[in-house]
Amino acid sequence: MCGTRTVPHGYGAGGDRRPGCPYSGRVLSLPGAPDELIIFVIKWIMVVVGGFSFGHALMQRADAFTAAGKLTKNAWLSITGVALLLLIITNGPMFGGAMFWLAATVATLVYLVDVKPAVMEVQGGGPRW
Repeated sequence: MCGTRTVPHGYGAGGDRRPGCPYSGRVLSLPGAPDELIIFVIKWIMVVVGGFSFGHALMQRADAFTAAGKLTKNAWLSITGVALLLLIITNGPMFGGAMFWLAATVATLVYLVDVKPAVMEVQGGGPRW
């Protein structure tokens, strides 16, 4: 009967592989499947965006952050630096560490849409990207 065979030690759990058994117990995941490719692209886009955010925070004057009413430059360097590290070491939004990846993405986007424009306005740079 299919599925009732015990698996010998060292062979792992893979279901019954005898002829006539329709399900082996494994899910087929092709490397380079469209969903994995999309996640891979999203992950590396966010790594680039995180690197840009960290680099931008690094190049700004320290007094501009407090003049804009935001956290200090060191705080934003820490936030964007840790976010960049998490974006690099986690495997993206669908795998282990997804909550850390999401937190890093939110921190990066908060810097880009809230802090960066305010700091640029204080320095007289205007809203250019």
